[in-house]
Amino acid sequence: MSSHAMRGRQLSVDTEHRKAIRRNLAQSLFEHGSIRTTLPKAKEVQPMAEKLITLARAGTLNARRQVIAIMQDRRVTDEDQEFVVDDKGREVTVVRRLFDEIAPKFTDRQGGYTQIIKTAKHRIGDGGEIVVLQLVTNAQAPTGTVRRSAGLRRKRNEKKHAFAAKAIKGEKTEKKPRGETATATA
Repeated sequence: MSSHAMRGRQLSVDTEHRKAIRRNLAQSLFEHGSIRTTLPKAKEVQPMAEKLITLARAGTLNARRQVIAIMQDRRVTDEDQEFVVDDKGREVTVVRRLFDEIAPKFTDRQGGYTQIIKTAKHRIGDGGEIVVLQLVTNAQAPTGTVRRSAGLRRKRNEKKHAFAAKAIKGEKTEKKPRGETATATA
């Protein structure tokens, strides 16, 4: 079997499941603003989310229909699992939130609407790397914890050099001149 014109990651699932994973992750991203997932899934859903935001920036009816065709619309829920209703009494859906709230924030931006932030956490079962995929806003500081291994070698090296410098300094002060001998006092 040839692998020509094959794109994307398989994620160890069949095609329909893979499409559902991408669609659900994109919906959750637009619903909550950020999601925690594994690195391969985040890298797989990021281009799809960017494309949907670009379509939503156009704001046309055709763009809305294309987004609905790609990402089957669902209603937004709050923390108590109640459906969210806007001030006009309409139920808020993911597509409506994308077109009304998210896309207007990115009108002056030409791309790069999402960012992947690596965390120090790993999944217990298989050790999968957990990352945070979030929408980029100018006033938003990165969230998540920094990897412990980032700079660990440098810190260890600095400790070794500091210890060595301290040991060399102490060694120089403890050395006595050649001609002197220690005298015992009684």
